[in-house]
Amino acid sequence: MVTLKEDNMLRNWILALLFVLFGSPAYADAPPLRDATRGELLYSTHCITCHSAKVHWRDKKLVTDWTSLRAEVRRWQEVSGLGWGDDDITEVARHLNALYYHYPKPD
Repeated sequence: MVTLKEDNMLRNWILALLFVLFGSPAYADAPPLRDATRGELLYSTHCITCHSAKVHWRDKKLVTDWTSLRAEVRRWQEVSGLGWGDDDITEVARHLNALYYHYPKPD
């Protein structure tokens, strides 16, 4: 004969197993997480420790358009010795442009 304690324990194990297999119902309607872009990953890995949002909105900013944004990304990756290629520089510039600057990009 199964005791009440054993019955409750079995029910808890089944609920835990269902939770693990199917997740929490609270997350069922949550939007899927987006994948980070290469530019975002490079920036967050190599630049974010020194750059906060404040550096992108200071009064004496050097970035005034898409071309100067790419030039500053190129300059700072050289100063940091990162050795990024043109594609990486463009990806980081795209990330910063989408996040902070919103300059029109040439095709």
